[in-house]
Amino acid sequence: MFINNFDPVAINFFSLEIRWYSLSYIFGIILAWIYCKKFLIKEEKIRILFDDLISYIIIGVILGGRLGYVVFYNLSYYSKNILEIFMIWEGGMSFHGGLLGVILSTYIFSKKNNINPFFFLDLISMSAPIGIFLGRISNFINSELYGRETDIFWSVKFEKIDNVFRHPSQIYEAIFEGIILFFILNFMFKKQLYKSPGLISALFLIFYSIFRFFIEFTREPDIQIGYILFNLTLGQFLSFLFFLFGLFLFYKKNEFK
Repeated sequence: MFINNFDPVAINFFSLEIRWYSLSYIFGIILAWIYCKKFLIKEEKIRILFDDLISYIIIGVILGGRLGYVVFYNLSYYSKNILEIFMIWEGGMSFHGGLLGVILSTYIFSKKNNINPFFFLDLISMSAPIGIFLGRISNFINSELYGRETDIFWSVKFEKIDNVFRHPSQIYEAIFEGIILFFILNFMFKKQLYKSPGLISALFLIFYSIFRFFIEFTREPDIQIGYILFNLTLGQFLSFLFFLFGLFLFYKKNEFK
């Protein structure tokens, strides 16, 4: 059993606070960008365009993640507190909302440059687990998105929350949605990157959704929402919808070439 009393502030310089959560976004994007440029992209034209795409991705992640949280998870509150929608530093981001934001921003950029959007989405899918891993580690440090009560020997007590020992669900997600998903896409299916644009994206949606759905059984549901139906959380319903879309996309891309 472990006691979590980490400080969510990584650097405190006079009145300036830099939090682990912010660093996870910054380094997640930087490392994913470096990985794509150094190991995945072969064509110089695509490498140059990918540099320009990064700004679109950042906007998509932030706007999509924030609006997704507002709409999916706490619409009743933010409809009465409009100005707080812009207070991103207070927390509140949705992965599925961020994913939609990235898809939309990538589509806009690709159409502007007359490139198949699935080629860029495949690159993003293969590198996104890096950012997901860092994000879930920062969730653990922040004592947020914590797990349900348990007595297993690796349970964690989040002192900022209560005195209950819980599943470290953030660590589960970091392992499966980060490390294992990265391995699956970059080692088992890497050869499909140039053969069938969109296939990697489909596999990302399928495997991420499966991992997220089952890990949610160990994660405490959002207090303002609770369980939706059949003791399932909103995160599980969203994961199921994205899983279905992943299957549809996989079917559209047919079989391996």
